[in-house]
Amino acid sequence: MTKLEILDLLNAKSAEERLENLRRLIASETSAPEVKSEYANNHIHTKYSFSPYSPTAAVYFARSEGLGTCGIMDHDSIAGAREFREAGKIARMGTTCGFEARVSLKGTPFENRRTNHPDQKGAAYMAFHSVPCESFDKAQKKLHGLAALRNVRNRKMTDKVNEIMRPYGISIDFEKDVLPLSWYEQGGSVTERHLLYALSLKIIDSVGRENVLAFLKEKLGITPSEKIQARLNDTQSEHFTYDLLGVMKSELNERVYIPADEEMLTLKQAVAFAGEIGATLCYAYLGDIGDSVTGDKKSQKFEDDFLEELLEYLRAEGVKGVTFMPSRNTVAQLDRLMGLCDKYGFTQISGEDINSSRQSFICKELADPRFRHLVDAAWRLVKSEIRED
Repeated sequence: MTKLEILDLLNAKSAEERLENLRRLIASETSAPEVKSEYANNHIHTKYSFSPYSPTAAVYFARSEGLGTCGIMDHDSIAGAREFREAGKIARMGTTCGFEARVSLKGTPFENRRTNHPDQKGAAYMAFHSVPCESFDKAQKKLHGLAALRNVRNRKMTDKVNEIMRPYGISIDFEKDVLPLSWYEQGGSVTERHLLYALSLKIIDSVGRENVLAFLKEKLGITPSEKIQARLNDTQSEHFTYDLLGVMKSELNERVYIPADEEMLTLKQAVAFAGEIGATLCYAYLGDIGDSVTGDKKSQKFEDDFLEELLEYLRAEGVKGVTFMPSRNTVAQLDRLMGLCDKYGFTQISGEDINSSRQSFICKELADPRFRHLVDAAWRLVKSEIRED
């Protein structure tokens, strides 16, 4: 079977069908994939936020690449956690369950500074790792309320998209084009990527794949990097729409983005929420960006100039960990970050931010012995959640 055929099976309509298809696929194997114990990934998005993968599919494809453990990390949703955990049992993989949320830094020394959010100063992405099973429902109830508030802003951003695209006869409808791409009705969230993916599909439908690059350059004034241009010239690629989405996210998102407000927890609320549900609250380090690995972020300065001040403050406020992706930073950035984590007593957690079909579930940098502690930390999370089974 091809990857797309397997993906169709594991993205079936119901969780029960997806899990049953996983059982059949694994039962049909003549041998299991070799486990590469030097790797782990605790930051996998699913269709409950934005990703090509259902929770079941995410487990399967993580396993197929050699991971022995993986973690779900959706935006404003933990609705996929039970399925993810059950898929892990079927696949005999270690799993951890968490979610990602934006947190307001109003009232802190960083309310007018850009930390790890490319589009908004005074806002930070935080990861709530290792949520115990008995807290899933409580967490999800609060998160889906935040996701509903987010949709108010999503509708306004849809209007901004349409303002930009009106001269070209292209428009998207939030109810008809955007929502159906999401799993919002099943408890998921709608993100900026859903809006821009819907737009990408409309552009392709309007001008054809072969004319997309010319449309970007001549109509939208966007000239992607040579690497991305080469990808968009490959009109037969299974990743084509995701490659176009990457351009939209990098170049157009800042024109349509409306700052988040009511849907964000304050820092104090986030710390309290993590405590209520038994999660490990982590700041998601981004670091100044040069060439974006995923092609959806421009070169930009973030928190490096005041990193120690930020981490010291977050630790004092009750944030317990820092999560980061070694593939996205320089050796100097990582050495500095890990040193500061040790200095201030932060738990260190790692994971590749998976939300595109082009990405590998494996971060090759983790094979470096300097990062062994990140793999060990992943297994500690797994063991801490086993008690809930």
